[in-house]
Amino acid sequence: MLPGFKLSNIFRTRKKYKIRLVNTLLLYLCVAEFITLIFDIGFNRDPANRSLFVWLYEGGLVVILLLNLFKALLTIQSTVNARLRYTECFIIGLVGGIFFFRLFATDAEGHPLQWLLDISTLHFAIAIVALIELSRSSLRLEKLQLNPALLFVLSFGFLILIGTTLLLLPKATTGGISLIDAFFTITSAVCVTGLTVVDTSTAFTLFGQTVILVFIQLGGLGIMTFTSFFGYLIASGSSFQNQLILKNLVNEEQLGAVFKTILKIVYITLGVELVGAVLIFSTLDELRFASLNDRIFFAIFHAVSAFCNAGFSTFSAGLFDEALRFNYNFQLIICGLVIFGGLGFPIVFNYYRLIRRFLMHKTREIIYKEPFPHAPRVINLNTKIVVFTTLILLIAGAVGFYFLEKDNTLQEHNTYGQIVTAFFGSVTPRTAGFNTIDMMALTFPAIMLTFFLMWVGASPASTGGGIKTTTLAVATLNIFSIVRGKQRVELSKREISNESVKQAFAVISLSLIIVGFAVFALSFTDSEKGLMRLAFEAFSAFGTVGLTLGVTPELSFVGKLIIIVTMFVGRVGLFTLLKGILPDRGYQSYKYPTESVIIT
Repeated sequence: MLPGFKLSNIFRTRKKYKIRLVNTLLLYLCVAEFITLIFDIGFNRDPANRSLFVWLYEGGLVVILLLNLFKALLTIQSTVNARLRYTECFIIGLVGGIFFFRLFATDAEGHPLQWLLDISTLHFAIAIVALIELSRSSLRLEKLQLNPALLFVLSFGFLILIGTTLLLLPKATTGGISLIDAFFTITSAVCVTGLTVVDTSTAFTLFGQTVILVFIQLGGLGIMTFTSFFGYLIASGSSFQNQLILKNLVNEEQLGAVFKTILKIVYITLGVELVGAVLIFSTLDELRFASLNDRIFFAIFHAVSAFCNAGFSTFSAGLFDEALRFNYNFQLIICGLVIFGGLGFPIVFNYYRLIRRFLMHKTREIIYKEPFPHAPRVINLNTKIVVFTTLILLIAGAVGFYFLEKDNTLQEHNTYGQIVTAFFGSVTPRTAGFNTIDMMALTFPAIMLTFFLMWVGASPASTGGGIKTTTLAVATLNIFSIVRGKQRVELSKREISNESVKQAFAVISLSLIIVGFAVFALSFTDSEKGLMRLAFEAFSAFGTVGLTLGVTPELSFVGKLIIIVTMFVGRVGLFTLLKGILPDRGYQSYKYPTESVIIT
């Protein structure tokens, strides 16, 4: 026998190959079953075909059950993560239980339980199994061997493709929809923009509106964040390379804390949206809704849309509806969700650490009767810049909007209403896209103020778009440093890295290029709309805002494509897109002689 050769290694290798093969078969089978489910929900209107779909579902679930049983036998004595084995057991129990009860469960009179025989039970099982398999596969991202930035961009493209297909399903709309309109709508949802070419309340059924809601949520946080979240819950671990990819996507500095950060992001998002939905529900007039379910769906839809800074509404007039534009408590809740979602998760985590440390210190003082010996710096420079810049923009925007529109669009409100509406007018251009006033009636100075707020947008690592608050702040600080003759950009006894300064000006330059190109192209395809309205549309699309001066539904086919591209680039970022496409040259060991270039 050869030195170092062990027969057990061959069997172990074969076992790993079999497990890998089973995982691949499960993934493809679950995808096929899920596509069948979507086709059934969206297209199948003939009850005569129901038995065929039941046969396809039951046949697919039987194969899934057998494959999981086979995999469970292969891994019963292996070192595979225990959580993975529990997942196999869960799938076996779920699918096996459904078949058992469908065959043997009866009521008191001996008749089969109809709700177990209903096809929706099979739909539920397939959706759960497909989610598990897709989440598990998301933990193997490193096998794609793609640049993390490019992977981020492609994930949004994948979402848009799937969402467009879903909106084209007959059951998603009340009277059908064209390919370009479905493409535009789902791009706006995934890119959390809010621009619409059709009336969301009348053009889409409850199923279609639910599709838009789900894709707003996935687009706001990113599909890989959600799949990695479920994948981590299932597998409790991932490869080193996969963690490196996710580290860049969630802006986490410590590699070991990547999945903890993902868990926090999802938990905070769902928690805030749930609280927001409850508060919104409490402010609504029940007479405005046909049923309790409609009222609940409205609250959930707008909580998600507000937190993700999407700007979609299920009312034809949006928040300008008479039932909402005078509901100031409702507007303040929307403002809170928009601001919270636009701050960015690093800011939330930073203040969470501050509050936790403060409580720990106070507890120590109470128990041990002595102060904590060391008070470390918790609030970092990035948090300070984001919070102060956001406050300045909100206050300045609200004051400016109040005085510019006090005798115009704010006339119909009382004093309190004018203050709230002015504040709302300062918050919503920061990538939210809701409007409680007639945008077409705005004065020219108010439109220019909205231009600026839309261009700046929200903060990094948030659900919003724009060039971001930190970009504006760093660029402004650099200007003052140059004017004062300082060699470094400094703030709060910290020096801002040269890389951050260069990136800030690169983002500003690229933003002006993409917006300028969009306006230039729209001036050819839709010149009759007027330069001001077209420019407003381009800035709104790039900032993923969703505000419009009435241009969106009137755009030509090519004009819609231009806005689609602008929304997509505004969401993923042209800087990120270029980083994903262009190769990284890495460290350069040489340096050329330095020469000055005349700038002014």
